[in-house]
Amino acid sequence: MVTREWPLLPVYATTAVFFVFDAALLGKLDNPLWVAFVLAWLFVIMLAAAFAVVRHSDCLAEIFGEPYGTLILTLAITVIEVMMIAAVMLTGPQESTLARDTMFAVVMIVFNGMAGLALLVGGLRYHEQTYNLQGASSFLAVIFPLAVLGLVLPNFTSAPGATLSTLHEGFLMLMSVALYGVFLAIQTLRHRHYFVTEEIVETRDRAELDLRPAAYHGILLLAYILPIVLLSKKIAVPIEHSIGVLGAPAALAGFLVAALILAPESLAAVRAALANQLQRSINLLLGSVLASISLTIPAVLAIGLLTGRTVVLGLEPVDVILLVLTLGMSTLTFGSGRTNILLGAVHLLLFFSYLILIFER
Repeated sequence: MVTREWPLLPVYATTAVFFVFDAALLGKLDNPLWVAFVLAWLFVIMLAAAFAVVRHSDCLAEIFGEPYGTLILTLAITVIEVMMIAAVMLTGPQESTLARDTMFAVVMIVFNGMAGLALLVGGLRYHEQTYNLQGASSFLAVIFPLAVLGLVLPNFTSAPGATLSTLHEGFLMLMSVALYGVFLAIQTLRHRHYFVTEEIVETRDRAELDLRPAAYHGILLLAYILPIVLLSKKIAVPIEHSIGVLGAPAALAGFLVAALILAPESLAAVRAALANQLQRSINLLLGSVLASISLTIPAVLAIGLLTGRTVVLGLEPVDVILLVLTLGMSTLTFGSGRTNILLGAVHLLLFFSYLILIFER
């Protein structure tokens, strides 16, 4: 078991190198090849650590059962997301759209890209797959208002530039945390059966938990999260430099951050769909969107208030249309208790539309 933890060596070695030789590695980014090398190096190392986080979260999921397993993974990934956004924000301009772009990218990647792929491969293998309709509805009931209030409403308030006033920011922070807290109580206490299959509930009720392997995987989970958090500020430098030099759209930074964070979690969701465990896929995918919106918004608004930075949350008109279309399509996809290949194909086409509109509007 210990031999499987070989990524710890390159991960922590890279972390040490970038902290000791920070000026030499990131101080001179005039050479495009060097920038590409540094960015690729950090991206691969952080991705390896993120996949290890998923592996240990899967082990914890086996020990504790659903929905606790996917909840652990979702919260771990969200912590990484918040740290990366904060790192890039603090190295970027005074007015930041990164949080908005990242949260929107999370919605597009998860709802359209990864959910579409999971439904497509699951439909190809099993024709139809089922899930707990009450659980999916619970996710959507919280995601929809938070997404609209956080990403659309700022365009229509009296505050300038798609931002919110201090009063509105405080209310949105409080509402986001409160709604997520209520949802967690529903998911883990009062209505846990909404998010699991009947077979899993019965098995877990009879099982006796062994906390020794849980402690082992929990410690290693934290051990892999720590370098990702530490390297977040380092990878922010070549990302911002590359986008500025290439004249790429600012939304590309949000997409790259979201793609790095969601890659391992998305792979776990697709693997679950292939194993005919669609409920686990939905818990992972919709849970990641919910945690991203409800926890990232308060975090970045708090950072903005503490540092005096302006956090732009309101989406551009094109993105608002994509968001509304995605949310509307998701009500059809997750509103029957059954999925098939057609639903997956439609979501994937919406994802490709999002990718094209990043570069050409």
